[in-house]
Amino acid sequence: MTAGIYCALMMAQVDLLIERGHRLSEICNESVIEAVDSLNPYMHYKGVAYMVDNCSTTARLGTRKWGPRFDHVTMQQVLVSLWSNRIDQEMIGKFLDHPVHKALRVCASMRPSVDISVVG
Repeated sequence: MTAGIYCALMMAQVDLLIERGHRLSEICNESVIEAVDSLNPYMHYKGVAYMVDNCSTTARLGTRKWGPRFDHVTMQQVLVSLWSNRIDQEMIGKFLDHPVHKALRVCASMRPSVDISVVG
């Protein structure tokens, strides 16, 4: 279920960036590909705390202030709401038909076949 939450958050970010006039190629690269190829492996290797500790003061303070609140709302409200309702097939259809998937396929076709990893 947690993966679904992160997917929903990423799609909300994608939709917001589209609403604000960003191009799909920029959204795919800066939001999705950067997260999957760089940010997620880095956080897996070093840990979220290390990443936060090495951010700017503003980002670090904001993360420490709002992170626990966001986590609480996600666990106590969002997940509870999802568990108590049936899966919305219309929403799944909108997700599968979202234009970002076609753009990601095009971006993926142009990328070299290289695995990215973080090693110590």
